Amino acid sequence: MISLHDSTVRGFASDNYAGVHPEVLDALAAANGGHQVAYGGDDYSRRLDEVFVEHFGPDIAVFPVFNGTGANVVGLQSMLPRWGAVVCASTAHINGDEGGAPERVGGIKLLTVDSPDGKLTPELIDREAYGWGDEHRAQPLVVSITQSTELGTVYTPDEIRAVADHAHGYGMRLHVDGARIANAAAALDLPLRAITTDVGVDVLSFGGTKNGLIFGEAIVVLDPSASEGITYLRKLDMQLASKMRFGAAQLLALLEPGEDRGLWFRSASHANSMASRLRSSLEALVDAGDAPGLGFSRPTQANAVFATLPAGVADRLRERFRFYDWDASRGEVRWMCSFDTTEADVEKFVEAIRTELARADSPIWQG
Repeated sequence: MISLHDSTVRGFASDNYAGVHPEVLDALAAANGGHQVAYGGDDYSRRLDEVFVEHFGPDIAVFPVFNGTGANVVGLQSMLPRWGAVVCASTAHINGDEGGAPERVGGIKLLTVDSPDGKLTPELIDREAYGWGDEHRAQPLVVSITQSTELGTVYTPDEIRAVADHAHGYGMRLHVDGARIANAAAALDLPLRAITTDVGVDVLSFGGTKNGLIFGEAIVVLDPSASEGITYLRKLDMQLASKMRFGAAQLLALLEPGEDRGLWFRSASHANSMASRLRSSLEALVDAGDAPGLGFSRPTQANAVFATLPAGVADRLRERFRFYDWDASRGEVRWMCSFDTTEADVEKFVEAIRTELARADSPIWQG
């Protein structure tokens, strides 16, 4: 079999770039024998219901879908009437990175709020939580937060509880985009329900792709009264898999109890630790005076490192390592670590950064 990639080179662009965890591939192979009932009537999907109950509580319902955008759109649609709107951070994935799907596919008005750290607070929510009964304004009925956020920050349980209580006080519901919920729980060293069910979250988009799955997320309805019609919406929005056993098998590989709380926790913890290693190694260079022009623009709380680089450095680094600009106007970049990032990957990248920064600081290079 011909390999079309160099497995020795790993970038820092996104945890979506990583391959599939070997345990997930094994689970898929094991699920491939014989016939199973389609559309979720299979043994794997029934077991998945049980495992999600173990993680999130007895009154929940789980609906596997293909991807994170689908989870967000279907989940939010199920929480809203046609006239409803969602309050979210301006940096939210549903606002900036889903191709307008919440508005164009879901028919949902987004009411965005600027937030310096990507997190919403009761005070920030109040900037858009008004106008109930005004027929000229889309009605704010849901608050959506991302955990961990698009800026790499993590909500504490108390912060989520404050947002949930504030939203519920207005009669609104709380949705969480949990594309990296595993990284947040691992960073906090908490079980999944401690930052969802136990603190008032109503509907969760549970992420698996960024944590080692081929594809597959799940909508988790934590409060049945907060969601309606999701069974029909999932089909309507083309998120219902016929061979659902393969989505369920992947999620089971991630969430079945096991060593160190299971694969979800081990993989997310590793990605977080690699980001911490990258950050601390670069900070050591800064402290030693060996990283001229390097700065850090956001805290590193999960598996993302945000930094600023002198002009030209990022482009030269990208000749060897993939990563994205976050705000090119100020030289801000984002480096993501994954379940398969190694210490050697980090060391190689740190050395490349050190070399390019020294080159940029050279009087010959500066002309």
